[in-house]
This record gives sequence, structure tokens and C-alpha cells, in this order.
Amino acid sequence: MEFFRIKRDIPFMKHALIFNVVSFVTFAAAVFFLVTRGLHLSIEFTGGTVLEVEYAKTADVPKVRSAVEALGFGEVQVQNFGTSRDVLVRLPLRGDVKQQEVVGRVFSALCAAEGGQVTQSQSVSDKGESVSAQVCDAGGAQPVMLKRSEFVGPQVGKELATDGAMALGFVVIGIMIYLAIRFEWKFAVAAIVANLHDVIIILGFFAFFQWEFSLSVLAAVLAVLGYSVNESVVIFDRIREAFRRYRKMNTHQVIDHAITSTMSRTIITHGSTQMMVLSMLVFGGATLHYFAVALTIGILFGIYSSVFVAAAIAMWLGVKREDLMKAGSVKGGDPDDPNAGAVV
Repeated sequence: MEFFRIKRDIPFMKHALIFNVVSFVTFAAAVFFLVTRGLHLSIEFTGGTVLEVEYAKTADVPKVRSAVEALGFGEVQVQNFGTSRDVLVRLPLRGDVKQQEVVGRVFSALCAAEGGQVTQSQSVSDKGESVSAQVCDAGGAQPVMLKRSEFVGPQVGKELATDGAMALGFVVIGIMIYLAIRFEWKFAVAAIVANLHDVIIILGFFAFFQWEFSLSVLAAVLAVLGYSVNESVVIFDRIREAFRRYRKMNTHQVIDHAITSTMSRTIITHGSTQMMVLSMLVFGGATLHYFAVALTIGILFGIYSSVFVAAAIAMWLGVKREDLMKAGSVKGGDPDDPNAGAVV
């Protein structure tokens, strides 16, 4: 489906050097901020305290967040999980305050926000043991209950960070192997450079603004990797098709034609995705905010890198018709058949 068709090819590769200089400066700035400022890691990576509370009615998440933030424990995470009455509260690691004290102060603040007061309740367990628990009493009612609390140590956070880095590395290696088999090694190198360009720039934004880097942001980064390589594959497929069909075009002209012919598809795909991401950014609340921010940055730079980074690097590496004809030939088929390549 196309909204429009551009009849004359746009000379993208004529300005490739200028755009790649801009990319290099942006990439270098991102690396600089990552080295000098680092990422502001969430408690999933650094450790902290997790509380699970249940409200008698639908929880007012902004009100809960305000009550917890007023305690001065640092940047906290408050989100619904399960039902609208269940709330999960995450607090950063505090070496000067015991976990039990942190839990007590947070639950007291949540109880006070509901007009109640914390009292100690005695009950008997299944084993016949006496169990003491904190209860929020508001005139005989119990507006909020503390269901669970636990401490996430820094060692667990370190393991998550290591596993996240390994996941990112495996994705990059898998993409490179796929592209090397699907096309040709020059395109594989070009796509990996473009994808890493997107990832580093996302991380650079988070380092510069000191936005919280959480597991959800890591998921967004991995999603951007797949999204960016999909755009590159579409352009590479069209380049291979153009090499077969237009024998009189040189490499510059073939790449310009391939990018121009996919412009309508790019606008439809990325525009639709960006509308969905922006709706998460505007209406998703604090829980989805940085996830949507990472996706927004990744989508915008993903378009840019696929056109002005991946295609340009492939051109400078000397990709030619013979490379792609070998990669795209089919046993028993006609290599001159314009329909033998992927059509997007």
C-alpha cells in the first residue's frame, strides 16, 4: 500500500558524507556522556526494597507516588500490577536505613494518605505460631494492606545488568549472522554499525539527561534493534531488486532509487508506530514514560541510520551488483528475473 509515489529519485547518497559527519558527532557525544556521566540505573540493577500493597478501592497511583516521594528516599517507582487495587512500590537501596524501617515508614505514609493509622495486629499462623503484622486502621476499615515486602540485594542487580548486556550482545551477533547469510557481509557490517549507532545514541540521551535506565528501557532498546534492522532489510532487499532490474544504473543511483521507492512504506510504518508510542508517552503514566521515550528516540534515529548510515556504509564498502546477484540467486531460477528478489 502506498499513499504516494515519488517519480524522480532523491539523491540521498550525494549528501551521505554530510549526514554521516553529523552521525559521527552525535555518536561521539553519546559515547562521551556515557563515559563521563554514566547511566542512572534503576533499583532492578542497583538493588532496593520492593513493597506490594492492596487497596480496598481502586488505587490512586499519583497520590501513592506523592506520599512515597515525600519521605525523601530518592527516586521511587510506583505502578499498578494485576488489578487496579494492587500497587507495587520500588525504592532505591539505602545503606543508612534498615529494610524493616523503610517498609514501616512507607506503609505508614500510605496509611496516613488514606486517613488511617498503623497498628499492630496479632494473629495465629497455620503452625500455631503468633504472627505480628502492621495494619492500617481507619475507623474500623482497612483502606490499604501490606501484602508483601522484600529486599533486592545489589548482587541480584549486578546479575540482571550482566544478563541484560549478554542479551544485547547475542541480539547483535544474531542480526549480523542473519544479514551475512541473507545478503552479503558488506551489508551485514553496514547494518550492525547502523544498529549500534541507534543503541549508543539512545543510551547517550539517558546518560546526558540522567533519565532512569530500567528493565523496561532495556526492553525498548532491544525492540529498537529489531525495528532498525527491519528497516535496513527492506532497503537492502529493494537495492538487490534494483541491481537486477536496472543494469545501466551505478551503485549510487541504485541506492537512491531503492530508498526513494520505500519512502511511502517508511512513512506509513514508522508513522503508525510512532503514533502508538506517543500515546503511551502521553497517557501511559510514569510507568511507561521512559519506555516510550526510548522507543521514540530509537524510531527517529532508526529511520535516519537506515538511510544515511547503513546504505552509505554499504556503498563505501564497495557493494556491487555481482555481490548481491550471488547472494540472491536461486538454484534453477533466472538471475535476471526482477521478481526474484523480495518485493516490499
